[in-house]
Amino acid sequence: MKPTDVREFKTALEALRARLRGDVETMADAALRKTRSEASGDLSSMPIHMADIGSDAFEQEFTLSLMASEEGTLEMIEHALERIRARTYGSCEDCGGVIAKKRLEAIPFASLCIRCAEKQEQGGSGGRPRQPR
Repeated sequence: MKPTDVREFKTALEALRARLRGDVETMADAALRKTRSEASGDLSSMPIHMADIGSDAFEQEFTLSLMASEEGTLEMIEHALERIRARTYGSCEDCGGVIAKKRLEAIPFASLCIRCAEKQEQGGSGGRPRQPR
């Protein structure tokens, strides 16, 4: 892969990482905020409607699940940046072949070529555990 291409992918990965970090921080603030009544300043001991409690719990759980997903993506981005530093970016971690530029444009943190990724998704992992793609 050309050095200019690697620089472009590094810039794209760093921008994606910064955006996701901001998203995760925002979601963490939302998930950890107090109940609807406490957030609005109502600290009375009057009971809250059960539907509101259920909605708050659902929103919190949904937000936490999104955070977990984004944290996984952040880990894959960090792994891709490590591969750039090690000069192995663009090489499949399974077969050692070249990861197509089009694939990296779509998923800049991909660590497997399309063939190996399809094999892994179909359960043909081969034997050694792989990093997330």
